[in-house]
Amino acid sequence: MKAHFVLYVADQRKAAEFYSAVLDLQPTLDVPGMTEFVLSEDAVLGLMPIEGAERLLRLAMPETSGPRTELYLVVESAGAYHSRAVASGARELSPFAVRDWGHAVAYSIDADGNVLAFAEII
Repeated sequence: MKAHFVLYVADQRKAAEFYSAVLDLQPTLDVPGMTEFVLSEDAVLGLMPIEGAERLLRLAMPETSGPRTELYLVVESAGAYHSRAVASGARELSPFAVRDWGHAVAYSIDADGNVLAFAEII
């Protein structure tokens, strides 16, 4: 099974530049309406403009001032990912710290209200 996780974003270009810098990856697909990053052999992160999602789903996206989703990625050097996120414009929610579920994790939030968690197994 291959999983595609799609975040709905206000500005596809800005979001693509942000995630490219944070993930230190180039998109594998970058066309009007969708940008994709291969995270692993079995996982892809997609970025779709909100307007495109509304058109595709025939559903208006709810307005929200709070978090929309959480993208929790277990990576090597989680602190470096978190630092790149903050340097690229994300707002830090919680610094890198050991959590009681066996991970060290840092949390930030992107311009579209998506929470980013970069974790390492301890």
